Amino acid sequence: MRILFIVDPLPGLKAYKDSSVAMMRALSARGHEISVALQGDLFIEGGAVLARAEPIELLANADLHGQDWWRAAGESSDIALSDFGAVVMRKDPPFDMEYVYSTHLLDFAQAAGARVFNQGAAIRNHPEKLSITEFSAFTAPTLVTRDMARLRAFHAEHGDVVVKPLDGMGGMGIFRVARQDPNLGAILETLTDNGTRSIMAQRYIPEIVKGDKRILIIDGEPVPYALARIPLAGESRGNLAAGGRGVAQPLSERDLEIARAIGPVLAQRGLLLVGLDVIGDYVTEINVTSPTCFVEITEQTGFDVAARFAQALEEAVQGPRGAV
Repeated sequence: MRILFIVDPLPGLKAYKDSSVAMMRALSARGHEISVALQGDLFIEGGAVLARAEPIELLANADLHGQDWWRAAGESSDIALSDFGAVVMRKDPPFDMEYVYSTHLLDFAQAAGARVFNQGAAIRNHPEKLSITEFSAFTAPTLVTRDMARLRAFHAEHGDVVVKPLDGMGGMGIFRVARQDPNLGAILETLTDNGTRSIMAQRYIPEIVKGDKRILIIDGEPVPYALARIPLAGESRGNLAAGGRGVAQPLSERDLEIARAIGPVLAQRGLLLVGLDVIGDYVTEINVTSPTCFVEITEQTGFDVAARFAQALEEAVQGPRGAV
């Protein structure tokens, strides 16, 4: 089938470790045709959702550290999303209003018969930090507010907390605030923009030194290995973008408990691929836009995550049109 990937510009992708590239290569190896489009290539005309899509060929023996891992396989053209066998939304954050509009376009396309993964409404309805609050049995004490007094009271109660913006990525804007930290006021003022923007505060989880685990869930089922992103010495962020070191490891019993409780719920809502962030015994984030770590897990364990995703996508497309 023809599959459209909505992605960031291909020349900017680090193909040797990019999960979207791994997906494309796995699907191409299974005989599917791949096209790509940018978020800005989506448009509505005559009541239909279309994309200016470019067909590409994935080069089998390419050096993924260079730029020659793909080539154009035809001219770009305007194609209705419903004419593709599947549409895979893999645009990276920021999750701004343009992203929100794109999810609405994906909704309209799905209503016209397109098969979209992850579905637009499902992405929009599961903000990646806020979504954990639905599963409070698996979270550390958490507060979401822009009220300074509440934030200070939470800090006074728990002593050692992490505060972060609701729309950050890659570890940006995350602060650990110890009990006697003299910068508490300045940090809260900055993150909340003087009380005008809601943020999240969580009790600090000391197990972060063992890694911030990324657990991938595909069609409701967890991949059997997580990637533990272990912080640099003296750092409280495990994100790879913040210098963390990725170590693949089998899921623990607690990891499986969390994944099996959350995964099927989200799959039913139209999320074929989800990335849970777990520190110690607690889920700290639910990633639904463009979960990563496919390549790292595959290289370290031999479990082909991209092939598993490709299989799940094929199976999902066989279901009712437009449904996961």
